[in-house]
Amino acid sequence: MDQQPKDDIDIFEPTVTLDQTHYQDGYKNGYDDGLVSGKEDGRQVGLKVGFQVGEELGFYKGCLDVWMSAIRLDQDAFSARVRKNMEQLAALLSNYPLSDPENNQVQEMMQNIRMKFRVIMASLGAKLDYEGRPTSSKEDF
Repeated sequence: MDQQPKDDIDIFEPTVTLDQTHYQDGYKNGYDDGLVSGKEDGRQVGLKVGFQVGEELGFYKGCLDVWMSAIRLDQDAFSARVRKNMEQLAALLSNYPLSDPENNQVQEMMQNIRMKFRVIMASLGAKLDYEGRPTSSKEDF
């Protein structure tokens, strides 16, 4: 008796199914590895950016502390207009959301702090600006 293969049975179906299974497994493994890698990369970028923001805010706060010390020693150390700008800078710094880094307004708030600092510097006739952390070079040695 000759047995004829039935037309509705595909002898290559297990191969196609195996290929699809390997594709899905590879995709899932790659996706899972990407999540882990992406989280670590995001954490590193977040630490770096957070440090830079904190350093810049610290610079402005340090300048403000020096000016406030001068005012405590001599009430007439600065004009009323400059003192008002310093008070506004102090308010901007204290309202910066350090514990809410996902706040959508942090960029705008930082710009306001920078502008207020520049206004104070211009009023004082000084040329001081935050330029970031100095990088080391071979010339430093």
